[in-house]
Formats: sequence, structure tokens, C-alpha cells
Amino acid sequence: MNLAEQRAHILTGAMYDDLTPELVAAREATVLRTNEYNATFGRPPAEREALLATLLAAVGTGVHFEPTFRCEFGYNITIGSNFYANFDCVMLDGAPITIGDNVLLGPRVGIFTSNHALDPVERVNGACYAKPVTIGDNVWIGGHVTINQGVTIGAGSVIGSGSVVTRDIPPGVIAAGVPARVLRPITSADSTGWKP
Repeated sequence: MNLAEQRAHILTGAMYDDLTPELVAAREATVLRTNEYNATFGRPPAEREALLATLLAAVGTGVHFEPTFRCEFGYNITIGSNFYANFDCVMLDGAPITIGDNVLLGPRVGIFTSNHALDPVERVNGACYAKPVTIGDNVWIGGHVTINQGVTIGAGSVIGSGSVVTRDIPPGVIAAGVPARVLRPITSADSTGWKP
């Protein structure tokens, strides 16, 4: 199976062999491109965004990762405009990662679409599967948050630092914990009246 066929197979959510030469080579190429992107820190934003556009599936304007940024393949990641990720963001994108506009990620956020087989023999032999992750517009994710496969985080929500998101989070709420759970809705009482 060539890389395009493997990619299509992975996107079905079926088990796949994570150790095929094609996937290993794709990951190695992505490491080199992310190294190149991370090395451009401090260079003009337009230059950095152009380089990021060669790495990811789609990138809006005003997209910025503090070093270091790592992803597995890059070709399954779509990011909207006005995106900021603090230091040490990791995205395993066996399945699509779709991120909306105006999203903030704290330091050391990990987004993981891929998972290994539970059976130890299958796992050692490279068996994996992947499910997409979707993050809506205007979401803020605190530092050290882990977002697991198959999760959708609704627009306008906030995920508290140190949380592990294992299930969908509705729009317009504050969620936190291990596993993350909804604490309360975000209301007009949360507005401070601040204006730039």
C-alpha cells in the first residue's frame, strides 16, 4: 500500500500498521520540516506562516507556534486564523485535527488522534487507530492539557490547565479535571468590561 492508500485507510478509523516504511518516512520528513519551522522563531510572521503552510493541510492568517512545535504528519491539521500556541505543542495527526479561529493553547498542550492497540502483541507489531479531534472557534485551552482522540470542544469554551479531555465538551462552558468535566457555563457575569 502506498502512502496515499495508507492515509485513506487510516482516515476510515480502522486499525493500521504504524510501522510501515511509508509512514516512518512521512514522520521523519515532518520532523525535518518542524525543525525548520521552529528554527525560524523571531523571523517575519509572513515568512513563518508560509513555511507552516507547507507543513500543514490548511493554515489561516496570524497562526503562531512558540518553539517547539511537533506534529506527526502535518497533512491532517487544519488551523483557522488568529491562532496562538505557547511552548511545546504536540499534535499526533493520524486522523484530522481541525482547529477554528481565535484559538489559544497554553504551554505543553497535546492533541492526540492516534491510539495504540490494547492487545500487547498487536501493539508491539505496530497496530494503531485514529479518530479526529475538532476544536471550535474562540476556545482557550490551558497549559498541560491533553486532548484525546475523537473529541470535539465546542466554540467559546475554556479548558482548565492540567485537564485530560476524553469526551466532547459543549460550546460556551468552562471544563476542567481528569477527566475533564463541565464546571459551569460562561455567562455575561464573566465579562470584565475590558476594552483594548
